[in-house]
Amino acid sequence: MNPFEEKAKDIAKIYKNWKSINVKPYDKETVDPYTRVRIILMNGTEFEAIWNTVRFTRHCGNNDVRRDMAMIRRGEQQQQKRIACLKPRNESMLEHTIGYEQLAVDLTAILAKREKNNYVKKQLDFALLEDFDHLYRYANLLDLEKGIHAEKLVGSYTEIMPGRPTVAEARAPQDDVRFYINNYLNDPMTRLNIGIITAAEQQTMNYYLNIANLYESEQGRKLYAEIAMIEEEHVTGYGCLSDPAVDIFECMLMHEYTECYLYWSCYQDETDARIKDIWLMHFEEELAHLNFATKMLEKYSGKVWQQLFPEGGEFPELLKFTEQKEYVREILKSVRLTGRAEDFEIVDELPDNFRFFSYNRGVQGNIKSLVSHAVIEKAIRKFGRDYRREDKEHPIRGLNDRKTDNADIGRIKGV
Repeated sequence: MNPFEEKAKDIAKIYKNWKSINVKPYDKETVDPYTRVRIILMNGTEFEAIWNTVRFTRHCGNNDVRRDMAMIRRGEQQQQKRIACLKPRNESMLEHTIGYEQLAVDLTAILAKREKNNYVKKQLDFALLEDFDHLYRYANLLDLEKGIHAEKLVGSYTEIMPGRPTVAEARAPQDDVRFYINNYLNDPMTRLNIGIITAAEQQTMNYYLNIANLYESEQGRKLYAEIAMIEEEHVTGYGCLSDPAVDIFECMLMHEYTECYLYWSCYQDETDARIKDIWLMHFEEELAHLNFATKMLEKYSGKVWQQLFPEGGEFPELLKFTEQKEYVREILKSVRLTGRAEDFEIVDELPDNFRFFSYNRGVQGNIKSLVSHAVIEKAIRKFGRDYRREDKEHPIRGLNDRKTDNADIGRIKGV
């Protein structure tokens, strides 16, 4: 599939009425976990596309360009609203959060496994273990407060157990900044991976930032706020990978290409016939956006799409959600890594006076008072052990004891 060669509709003729936008939600009791994951992914992808043109509009003095951006953005807005309507009202904030973290874990693993650029892969693997731990913390909160086991929501696809402990994830901001990747020297898959994961993590960060103060319990409010801070670290790390030399029209074209790629992937992967039709409709709308963005690139930058896709624009391997349990277990071996400037370092090998230690202590204070640790301790006291969904014992000694929350690994030297 090459979206540049597909026939596209006139962008002015793709807008829909509200009846088309206010679609019937999925049934939370019967929905496939990966259908929920795809919906969350595409909600974040649309948010990124919308705000990409909003940011450009604020820094652009040409109203012809602004009008063209508004044409694309209105379509993205309608798509985002339709996707958002798929979430049912009776799916609680915390249940929906389990879907967010399942997406973060399995999507990151899929992208990392296919990534050819070792530096980008290292960033993916690094953040993967932190999202894996967030899934575990939220799952224990769900068990404590609602009596619901998260395995009901993730199915058999994703294990739930500790990753890099959330208390070990608080790093000095300087240590989440990465080198950028040159667009023209890297495989198109790398560009896709960076754009996809940045949008997904940004959506997660925004979701937690906006709902933290709306959660019904105090420990839930604190957990969302604590994890939202870590999600910002991820957004910084992934966002730094993008090439800053790309102009606004190249960037817009890449966004539209990414959306075409993802909607086509969702359409091919989806098991729900009704939602599959939505993915196809959005793909056809995105072809119109891509065609329009191609004309903007030619008109305002004097470039053609082939300069961005010299290999021809054919979609690479499509994104297909499958379980990633063994890959995650393998990556857990790097649980003791932390950030060090543009790279990563095992905590044991850092100088004693390195900023990670002072920042982590200064921001977090008494670890026992932090809710990401306290929620596990409460679960252990109430049930005799934490909540997990494991196929077999945790592969890391120090994280396999279900009656103790190890808050030191990855944070304290020698642990």
